[in-house]
Formats: sequence, C-alpha cells, structure tokens
Amino acid sequence: METITGIKLEGRELAVMEFLHRRVFDPALASARATNSIKAGVRTTIMRMEQRRTADGMIRYFWAAVYGTEKSIRFADMMAAAGLDRFEEVLEDFRREFPLD
Repeated sequence: METITGIKLEGRELAVMEFLHRRVFDPALASARATNSIKAGVRTTIMRMEQRRTADGMIRYFWAAVYGTEKSIRFADMMAAAGLDRFEEVLEDFRREFPLD
C-alpha cells in the first residue's frame, strides 16, 4: 500500500489502513461533494494515523477521533453535511475487526 508518509505498513497496521481507506478515506478523496478542506483534512488524518506506526496506535487514534475534540467534531460535521461516511459510520465494523488488545 502506498502511504503518504513513505512508511511501509505490514500486518495489522496495513489491515487497519486498508479498512479505513476502503470505507472512509478513498471515497471522500474521490468524491465531487468533498470540499478541498475536507480532502486536506482526510489527508492529514491519514498522515497522522500512519505516523502512529503500530496498529494499537492507529486504533487508539481512531477512538480518540470518534470521542472527539472541538476540531474533530467540526470536521465530522463537515463530512456528514457533504454526505460522506465518517469514522462514526464505520465504528461498529471497526470495533469488531480491530479490538484493542
């Protein structure tokens, strides 16, 4: 998998990112409804997740984003307004696929 940061992903890390690319990231980046601000935010999120370097770090980042900060809540609202899937829409499948160890 090609990464933004150039970090080579394998195993569980790769599985986490493939799941999120398939369900959230790639559809948003390919959408005509996504603003440049949304696309930039998605790329930033990808970069931050890749920098975690471990599956547990990526999973914890996912849950922190769902829990939310003022900034992440506004970003999720922008994605919802554009009709895009957010972490919130995939959390049940994510929880089953990637439980915290």
